[in-house]
Amino acid sequence: MSSLHTAAAHLVTLAEGGSEHGGNHESLNPYLTGGGALLALLFLLWVTTRFNRDR
Repeated sequence: MSSLHTAAAHLVTLAEGGSEHGGNHESLNPYLTGGGALLALLFLLWVTTRFNRDR
């Protein structure tokens, strides 16, 4: 049980240390990332509907 407590304490310390940067990388643009994900999902939807012409 003490190993669980130690692991939880380490995770809390790690989480507190990561909050000073906000968790975002400077090179990541959220609009570009979201737009790319949207285009990829729309492309997969288009491919899926092209192969399911029998329905």
